[in-house]
Amino acid sequence: MKLAVVGGGSTYTPELIDGFARLRDTLPVEELVLIDPAADRLELIGGLARRIFARQGHPGKITTTSDLDAGVADADAVLLQLRVGGQAARNQDETWPLECGCVGQETTGAGGLAKALRTVPVVLDIAERVRRTNPDAWIIDFTNPVGIVTRALLQAGHKAVGLCNVAIGFQRKFARMLDVTPGEVHLDHVGLNHLTWELGVRLGGPEGENVLPGLIAEHGGAIAEDLHMPRELVDRLGVVPSYYLRYFYAHDEVVRELGTKPSRAAEVAAMEKELLALYGDPALDEKPALLGKRGGAFYSEAAVDLAASLLGGGGSAVQVVNTYNRGTLPFLPDDAVIEVQARVDGTGATPLAVPRLDPLYAGLIANVTAYEDLALDAALRGGRERVFKALLSHPLIGQYEYAEGLTDRLIAHNREHLAWA
Repeated sequence: MKLAVVGGGSTYTPELIDGFARLRDTLPVEELVLIDPAADRLELIGGLARRIFARQGHPGKITTTSDLDAGVADADAVLLQLRVGGQAARNQDETWPLECGCVGQETTGAGGLAKALRTVPVVLDIAERVRRTNPDAWIIDFTNPVGIVTRALLQAGHKAVGLCNVAIGFQRKFARMLDVTPGEVHLDHVGLNHLTWELGVRLGGPEGENVLPGLIAEHGGAIAEDLHMPRELVDRLGVVPSYYLRYFYAHDEVVRELGTKPSRAAEVAAMEKELLALYGDPALDEKPALLGKRGGAFYSEAAVDLAASLLGGGGSAVQVVNTYNRGTLPFLPDDAVIEVQARVDGTGATPLAVPRLDPLYAGLIANVTAYEDLALDAALRGGRERVFKALLSHPLIGQYEYAEGLTDRLIAHNREHLAWA
């Protein structure tokens, strides 16, 4: 089995490598190719990756290349974890929206749209080259904004599934609170990428007992603290929102906070310098503790599980993924991409039925889906007016004056990445 990782020079890659090494019985990788145009970083990451495999006794071969076509040739699955423009572009996404009084964040709002506009054309080009080399390969997308990018891939006819680590993080957290294994915890996880709610926490499977009310009663304070939301809100909702919902539920508070501290991109950039220095140590043969602060917790386990299921291995039959709606949420079109529990096998992902959604959640999901329609159109066809309409439709923006100012700033800061600009 051969896997390829596009964006293999990321400082986060050792987390993925550690997952491949630990879970080799689930996903027996014979060859792993790390692909990245940044040759210096790639060699550092590749060296550490080989040492991690050797330490854990993994027999697989790890190679590195800057040649995309050669790297993906004959791959059974290709994982996408790229960041167009790097941390510098992310820093812009997180700062210029604040000038208009809007949240600066890399996956939602104006910053998220900027990332989508930069990313979708690049990902589609990569996917087309994968298809030419190996049309049977699965594409697993971890590149944000996952929902929009996955929809672009699926609409172009690619064999693609989107992946996020939010659900597996909640699963692990709830398992610790319940003192059970993660495999015993099934989530009624519903929504769009980075716009989800845990409507239920079930023990033993989709039909198991819903223990969420008891979890909130006993651990609501800790849950709310992790979300940076008031305990009272979690109690009133009776469900657990993703921490990304804080951008919606406490928008103005978040804007004030973001204006008083360095951007997350600046923090990550500093962390990456430290990580790269550590990775250059030939004695290092495990992921360093600092990597745990980088973000993306449990991504490696989710990625291994998903790849194993798609490739006929030992992955879990039911997983949270991003895939076509296909009637699962009746108020959305079938070709909307949602994030829910799905049955995953060699044919792809089939969403499981979900509980009827309260209008409080369905309304916001429908609104953001409409924005994603417009965002994808802008990413595919370009043009200032399409960017403006996407921004105007977003519930975190929604005002003509804000949308005008944000459109000008988005284009100015991303001109080098936008062919039409």
